[in-house]
Amino acid sequence: MHLLSASRVCALLITALLQRVSGLDTVIGQFGETLEIPCNNGVVKAEDVFIAKWKYDKGEGLTGDLLVKQKGQNTSVIATDDYKDRVTMAANCSLLLSEARLTDQGTFTCMVVASANIQEYPVTVVINKTPAELEISDKAEELEIGKLTKLAKCVAPDANPAADIKWLKNNKPLVADGKGISIEASVLVDPVTGLSTTSSVLEFSAEKEDTDAVFTCSTVHVTGELVSSPVTFTITYSTENIVLKVIAQDPLVEGDNVTLKCIADGNPAPTSFNFHLKGETVKVEDADTYTITNVSRDTAGEYKCSLVNNPSLEASENVTVNYLNINLSPSGNIVLSAEEALNLTLQIDASGKSMVSWTKDNVKLNKEPKFTKLTYSDSGLYECKVKMGHLSQKASFELLVKGAPVIRELTKKRGEDGQYEVLICEAEGAPKPAVSWSINGTSTEESQFVNGKITHKITVVPSANLTVSCTVINEFGADTRSINVSSLFVEVRMDKQDQSEDNDQTKLVVGVVVGLLVATLIIGLAYLVYLKKSKQGSWKTGEKEDGSSEEEKKLEEKVEENSQKAEV
Repeated sequence: MHLLSASRVCALLITALLQRVSGLDTVIGQFGETLEIPCNNGVVKAEDVFIAKWKYDKGEGLTGDLLVKQKGQNTSVIATDDYKDRVTMAANCSLLLSEARLTDQGTFTCMVVASANIQEYPVTVVINKTPAELEISDKAEELEIGKLTKLAKCVAPDANPAADIKWLKNNKPLVADGKGISIEASVLVDPVTGLSTTSSVLEFSAEKEDTDAVFTCSTVHVTGELVSSPVTFTITYSTENIVLKVIAQDPLVEGDNVTLKCIADGNPAPTSFNFHLKGETVKVEDADTYTITNVSRDTAGEYKCSLVNNPSLEASENVTVNYLNINLSPSGNIVLSAEEALNLTLQIDASGKSMVSWTKDNVKLNKEPKFTKLTYSDSGLYECKVKMGHLSQKASFELLVKGAPVIRELTKKRGEDGQYEVLICEAEGAPKPAVSWSINGTSTEESQFVNGKITHKITVVPSANLTVSCTVINEFGADTRSINVSSLFVEVRMDKQDQSEDNDQTKLVVGVVVGLLVATLIIGLAYLVYLKKSKQGSWKTGEKEDGSSEEEKKLEEKVEENSQKAEV
């Protein structure tokens, strides 16, 4: 590209003065970083630019040239001052300014020659700097209640613009009121860098509630917000109140330990206390607790603690010792005879109202057991439980009722098919009696021994009438009972005649039948004798015997038949 003639350049400069863009754009850069200052904001395309030149305002109406670039040529740095090593031009004609400084703040102008037009684009440059940190220093060792004291100083160094510092207590801003809060701020500018350091001093009048309060300082800068590390302060004040605290398991029972702790609201807290223990005073140094070991019901009562240097400042608390003791008489294993009496006594020694419950063999009873006349069913494991609040006690006894066995019932019943008899012997006694029979049987069956009762069964097939005995025996004695058992054959025949009648009725019927048969036999024999006499008479009279002989034969057969029935 050929250089423009001097006359043309002059004409263009005059035109540029007439076409200077009104209004300034602003670019904000960060201290120490590279800043890009745009040229014409894309109004003129880079490929249409013949000449691009950057200059800056030196003040007092003077300007300084920085660099220039003609189309098709490299950029030429024409600055001779501090900028010569810090400026370059980007492809889009923007000015690149490295290591931005506060002295760079001002107006930079881009002059563009395109076609027959010369235009200028001034840009205002502002350089910001975030404070390096926020640091709290010069902290007070302690604060006294009600006294305005210099709390600390917060410093925000090397910033631009200068930082505005705020103080916070428990994340809430503090506002100076001229009484309990005073805040003084100052700004110092570095003559070399031009950066500002802001300091803020807080004076604070503490209250008791400010114990453990957290203080911070913060700044909301144009570049963002910074918050310092939190700090706390020791606040001193005299003890005004003390509290006695009882530390123990709940509930406190006999045999436990209890600790008395005296808490004072002074800061620093007192290190010595007097503990008043039911008429005795114990001084404790370098501690605020006193422990009573292995407490008893006599330990219960009022306890106090007070300050050694101020005995009138004291606190008190009641100590309650819970206790529950029971005595069951008799207890353990108890062996008594049936029909005896057993007197139970349950003594309860408790610090409060108690509730009593009973179980027998782990089954709950509705009321306390009474034994005026023992039975075998009273045998078992009895347990009482006494409960008072969270405390409970148990006591138990195992009762065994013993005695000679007694047969309560001896019965018989016929088997389902009528071919056998089942004999049943029911007895009571303890310990468990042994059961024996006077005859042998089959299908022996014995029930469980429960509540002193046992049932024994045998199956028999009697061939004749007999008496069977059941005997029960244990270490205390024996008992025997008998039952008559009829022949199974006789019973079957009687059943055929009348199953609804009992044994006596059956015997009566059989007797009547046999009597009738005997009478019939006697009549037949008499009739036979009569015929014989009649036959002898016929011999004498010459009558024929054929008919009589036939009748006689029939009568003999009839008598014989009746005789056989009688035998049956």
